[in-house]
Amino acid sequence: MSNQNPVIAIDGFSSCGKSTVAKALAKRLGLRYIDSGAMYRAVTLYFLRNGIPVHLDQIQNEKLSGKLDEIHLEFHLSPESGTTEIWLNGENVEEEIRSMEVSSLVSFVSAIPEVRHRMVSQQQRMRQNGGLVMDGRDIGTTVFPDADLKIFMTADPAIRAERRYKELLSKGKKATLEEVKQNLEERDREDQNRSESPLRKANDAVVLDNSSLDFDGQLEFVVNELERVAKLH
Repeated sequence: MSNQNPVIAIDGFSSCGKSTVAKALAKRLGLRYIDSGAMYRAVTLYFLRNGIPVHLDQIQNEKLSGKLDEIHLEFHLSPESGTTEIWLNGENVEEEIRSMEVSSLVSFVSAIPEVRHRMVSQQQRMRQNGGLVMDGRDIGTTVFPDADLKIFMTADPAIRAERRYKELLSKGKKATLEEVKQNLEERDREDQNRSESPLRKANDAVVLDNSSLDFDGQLEFVVNELERVAKLH
């Protein structure tokens, strides 16, 4: 493993804090951070805006290819937050993709094989520019099966729902705790049972259960694992 350009894959369930840990880790190590989930959310937003069906059984694949050709995704560093934000066809959609409407449909869109293939191909090309930290559902199993370090994050479902609910409230988005719980349950079910790149722990991934672990503890856990792996090479 190159100590200067490691590829770190962080997978796990929704609302486990993957992005928060991945962003901080990338900043600490001086690496790029890529939120793969934001890519699927942006595609979902595009589908919603353009009246494209989000369920696999309603889509005619021969028509979908042309629609996907119209989607251009980019990550730009925000001077305000210091983190990368996703742009859809020249528009910053970082906030809009976090809505409950997008959250309730993103698992269906990400299960569409052609969407999955397009996004995975884009994600794999991002490695050409050096080391990175990428979080998602299939990074360690499909996107970067040879990643230098694989982390699989999980937490108690009730704790995850509470975290997500508070996050939405802090951003002024309307939702009830029960709606959030149902959304997470449905996303877990869809993510784990889709035929294309289902959510699962890679055999060589290290499990990080952060149900009772604070942010600093989580970050140190990952840094320690990276140091451990580096000593093995």
